[in-house]
Amino acid sequence: MGNEGGGKRTEFLDSDISQKRGSEPLRRTSDGRSSESAPGRRFDPIFKRPGLRPRRAELLVSLPTLLWLGLFIVVPTLLVFVIAFRPANPYGGIGGGWTLDTIRALGTPNYLTIAWRTLWISLLTTALCLVLAVPSGYTIARASRKWRNRLLMLVVVPFWTSFLVRVFAWKSLLHPEGMIKKALEALGLVGPETTLLYHPAAVVLVMVYTFLPFTILPIYAAAEKFDYRLLEAARDLGARPFQAFRKIFLPGVRRGILTALLVVFIPALGSYIIPDLVGGPGSEMLGNKIAQRVFTDRNLPHASALSAVLVLAVLAPLIAVLVLQRKNKKADIIMGEAP
Repeated sequence: MGNEGGGKRTEFLDSDISQKRGSEPLRRTSDGRSSESAPGRRFDPIFKRPGLRPRRAELLVSLPTLLWLGLFIVVPTLLVFVIAFRPANPYGGIGGGWTLDTIRALGTPNYLTIAWRTLWISLLTTALCLVLAVPSGYTIARASRKWRNRLLMLVVVPFWTSFLVRVFAWKSLLHPEGMIKKALEALGLVGPETTLLYHPAAVVLVMVYTFLPFTILPIYAAAEKFDYRLLEAARDLGARPFQAFRKIFLPGVRRGILTALLVVFIPALGSYIIPDLVGGPGSEMLGNKIAQRVFTDRNLPHASALSAVLVLAVLAPLIAVLVLQRKNKKADIIMGEAP
């Protein structure tokens, strides 16, 4: 009799609890488990994430940044594209009406030569920076804490000096009476008539020097987080050192390499101070031509058309890297390496 009474009480309590829980909807916690409703928070039971209120808060927080970017980046860029389709004013302004003559002028051999020179100089600079930065970042990441700080200090030291001062210093070193020219002459590597300045090689040299720290730092940041036990495991399985470095380390720091590629390639495309100071007429790039059209020729539509081409050339690698990163992220999710 006692057990039957206890069983009835238990069934009654269970039915009472179930009715109370049925009258109050269950909520979803952040880890996906059901829980009772918590006051002050709204959760979407389907997608297991906060509802509209947190999204509105995020939008309000991001709104000033979006307005700033739209006002000072998107709107000026659109104006550049619009001015490219306007005629030039004889007085240095923008004429009325619309024309395609400026766009057609970009197809002349002179502009195509400058565009090709800009592209190969930027690609060569990026490739040399990556070749030098990958082993440098690897070495700095594997060094002891004491030497790591010292090596990072050597990488950052050039930033303590003005960019123009460093370019003028290279101009002095590459001068016919400079230290580098005299040393090469003493070694018999160059003759007295050899000119190191005002040559595309001088532009590439100074650009590599300028952008190399920007390449080392993101690669070092990625290499510092890399698990080097994977290299040891590859060596134990029979891989040679360079093979393990190429197949294990490089894919492991690919995000740092992609960041370094963008950080170097995009500024190199728009560089004009370095070609102007250490390059000659045969080293002119799109940035130099844009500056010439604005300050010397006072032809703003031509300058806008060249700037539009440069913007498109910058957006192309950005879109390519974003697509590649999305594919890598999907592959990581499939392999179970990312949440």
